[in-house]
Amino acid sequence: MRAIRYERYGGPDRLREVDLPTPVPGPDEVLVRVRAASVNSWDWDLLHGRPLITRLGGGVRRPVHPVLGADVAGDVVAVGAGATSVAVGDRVHGDLSGARWGGFAEFVAAPATALRRIPDGIGFVDAAVLPQAGGLALQGLRLAGVAAGDRVLVNGAGGGTGTLVVQLARRAGAEVTAVDRAGKLDLLRRLGATRAIDLTDAAAGRPIDGGYDVIIDLVAHRSLREYRRMLADGGRLVIIGGRMRTILAAFAFGRLGRRDDRAYRVLAARPNDGLEELDAMVAAGAVHPVIDAVLPLASTPEALARIGAGDVLGKLVIDPTR
Repeated sequence: MRAIRYERYGGPDRLREVDLPTPVPGPDEVLVRVRAASVNSWDWDLLHGRPLITRLGGGVRRPVHPVLGADVAGDVVAVGAGATSVAVGDRVHGDLSGARWGGFAEFVAAPATALRRIPDGIGFVDAAVLPQAGGLALQGLRLAGVAAGDRVLVNGAGGGTGTLVVQLARRAGAEVTAVDRAGKLDLLRRLGATRAIDLTDAAAGRPIDGGYDVIIDLVAHRSLREYRRMLADGGRLVIIGGRMRTILAAFAFGRLGRRDDRAYRVLAARPNDGLEELDAMVAAGAVHPVIDAVLPLASTPEALARIGAGDVLGKLVIDPTR
């Protein structure tokens, strides 16, 4: 089978298209013909081996997951002994970040428990972008306790997770302020953001009158003092991604206990948690994944370079059948 592989940490130039043996599903595993695999910022981090904490689970000196790609959608073509939750012919998708990755390939073997059936009405491309980005969005909003009437700030709103956060927060009845690059603001308004602010605008770092009830930050880089100034009394900060210094500070502060009535939390995501709920919303047309482009397998290095540049509107998807 064709796959995109790397042997050493570095940039997209480390990636090579290679021929590998088609995996054989082991006990409790299934073999999936990959129809679509989405590209995430976590792929970028593992490719570079930075921040260094990513190497704790990905190989200290060399990558232990040489074929990246956690979000996959495809057909089950073989079933290993003991795998009973899905069957040959089922359309499935899932986040394989806890199961050896391997999505940037024509086939992947994965635990059946890491996959969910794709509902009728959802195509492979949309299905591929939901597991990781959707899980982060849904779990982040749950952790923040977003409710009707909340004033929510979403930093890094124009990417795969952010575009879903905006839609889910609006669906919950919140008023959403979205911050990202200028070229993404029109999209964010169409998705329901009440306000859309260029990240270079000083207004992106100022509180609204009375402060925000919730800040969901996907690219966290501010100090906790700045977040405190932007939050309302009783406000909640949830960090989903960003600079390691900010993440560690928020984690430590949250563990030590709050010194005021605000909450500072870091999301510890659980793969595929809430995926069926998100699937139902997408199948019903209540939430719409945002797809920037669908690219062939050979264009995986290009896709990762765009992730690193930060100019993607929503999600990039790899189609290994092309």
